[in-house]
Amino acid sequence: MTGGDIAGLIAAGVFAILVALLAVPLLKLGKVFDETSTAIRGVSDNLDPMLTEATTTISETNRQIARVDAITRNVEETTGNISALVALGAATVGGPLIKIAGFSAGVRAAVLGLRPKSRR
Repeated sequence: MTGGDIAGLIAAGVFAILVALLAVPLLKLGKVFDETSTAIRGVSDNLDPMLTEATTTISETNRQIARVDAITRNVEETTGNISALVALGAATVGGPLIKIAGFSAGVRAAVLGLRPKSRR
């Protein structure tokens, strides 16, 4: 064996050690990728039921909002009707009541005017 052959064997040995040292992190990195794939698969499997449930919840919420909107419209219409009824009642009853109050004030003033004034 010559010196070049020995140097080649030493270089091959160092290269083999280097490959062995680099293989350990690569194996660990492979396990990390496997775990990541498993986690992504698990999330993907659980995502479909969650999306279905969210869609159902949103649909039910929209249905309830439509019901509340209909109730609000009915309350608004009822409020308008009551307001018109109150205005009609005030116009119907209010006018004669004002006339009666004016008439009674006039009668009172007339009766007080007919009484003799007391002397002091």
